[in-house]
Amino acid sequence: MAGNNLSPRQKMINLMYLIFIAMLALNMSKEVLSAFGLMNEKLTESNQAATERNTAFIASLEQKAIDQKEKYEPLKLKASQIEDLADNFDAYLEDLKSKMSATVDDPTDYEIMDKGDYLDENFFKGDKLKPAGEEFMNQMATFRDGVSAVLADQKGMEDIIKDVQKKFETDPVKRGAGEQKWLEYHYKGFPLVASLTKMTQLQADVKTTESEVLSNMLQGTLSSEVSMTNYTTLLETTKSAYFNGETFDGQIVLGRKDATTKPNRVELTLDGRPLTKDQYTIEDGKVKLNVGTGTPGEHKIEGKLIFAQDGEEVEVDVKQSFATVPKPNAATISADKMNVVYRGVKNPMTISFAGISDNNVNARAQGLTRVRGSKYVMDATRIQGREVTINVTGKLPDGQPVSDRATFRIKDLPKPTGTIRGEDGAVKMQRNSLEISTIGAKFDDFDFELPLRVTGFKFKVPGQPTINVSGSKLDSRAKSALRKAKRGSGVQIFDIQAKAGGVSVILKKVSPVFVELTN
Repeated sequence: MAGNNLSPRQKMINLMYLIFIAMLALNMSKEVLSAFGLMNEKLTESNQAATERNTAFIASLEQKAIDQKEKYEPLKLKASQIEDLADNFDAYLEDLKSKMSATVDDPTDYEIMDKGDYLDENFFKGDKLKPAGEEFMNQMATFRDGVSAVLADQKGMEDIIKDVQKKFETDPVKRGAGEQKWLEYHYKGFPLVASLTKMTQLQADVKTTESEVLSNMLQGTLSSEVSMTNYTTLLETTKSAYFNGETFDGQIVLGRKDATTKPNRVELTLDGRPLTKDQYTIEDGKVKLNVGTGTPGEHKIEGKLIFAQDGEEVEVDVKQSFATVPKPNAATISADKMNVVYRGVKNPMTISFAGISDNNVNARAQGLTRVRGSKYVMDATRIQGREVTINVTGKLPDGQPVSDRATFRIKDLPKPTGTIRGEDGAVKMQRNSLEISTIGAKFDDFDFELPLRVTGFKFKVPGQPTINVSGSKLDSRAKSALRKAKRGSGVQIFDIQAKAGGVSVILKKVSPVFVELTN
């Protein structure tokens, strides 16, 4: 194209063709670089999600090791070793990627990451590896061989070990008729963005390996749990207690409740007496009992269920109990906080019949309201007299009715006690403290939390007229009178007016407060 016999016009046309071809190649290269960058971003997002999953798994395993140390502690130790190997290798790769990205002005502009100078200069020196290159190879080997060593004695991990050896293999790579070192084959002369993406893929392989190891470890533990040696028995009953004379219809079942799992033989005793074949039946994987409940008290069912497994007999121990209670003939009626009820407050009460569910119990009395279940509230504010009777009826499981009653005394709210600065009775304090103190009222030794609000009081300084004060603090007139009092004077705060929120009854007179001035 550049021959001397070409015309200037032809030379110009040929040059334009060269420029056009170069531009096409340049655009293709930028598209490839961007594609690597986008792939790196997707892998990074996936790695973050994998990290969160693995972290959650380890946290769950640590809790299991606390709850069931004997079963999960060996698994936790191996999982921690795998986690340490994965975290160390991942941290090394992340640090290396950061150093690589620092060589460009904008790590998000993938089209400028077309050079491989950083790794070429730091990893390679001719045909040999520099210390940084040797370190990369050592990190690969440490993770690969470390995982293999941890899993070497773990049953069912053979495939994972082979997969780890393959994914993190660093043997020379065949190329044509010869071989090329693994690190040169993968990283020498490649664009920066391609090397970053490969390292992110390595991180993905690390996290996938960790996830597979943890999952297989737990799966192996769960598989061992379905063995007959890990079964226990449960006692199913239609109700929590039985009356004497009834037939106990409990069922002993395996914890897994597998209808296809049936014992080959049953050896059970009730309170030490062997059960005969007409006292139990085996159906749907359950041993259904048909025995009398006996006298009131606790009764023990003990023995073993014998299963055939792999040609051998496996015994599952049975150790259960049930209680027989006498039929109730009296209700349990009690106030939660007191043996009386008070006017002006909501008195919480518990009303129930032993052996009868709450929905089959009804209680009636003036001022009595059911909240839920066995919880009631008694409001005796409008009840005339000093007593209230609560009538209770119940229905036994067989439909038989029972009833009972209880009488409670009704008392008025106790007399409130006046306070200043939280103290009551005779109080010593300085003049300036009295000026800013709050007058209050309270119920002494009262079982209810019933705050009182002071709305007014009378204030008396010796030698000064009595002052009516509104509110709970001294007003200007009271403070003026206080300034005229002598040291040691006794100031009286009386006729304290107080109110209780939500209480419609009139409170008794609040006791006064006496203050001796100390200055």
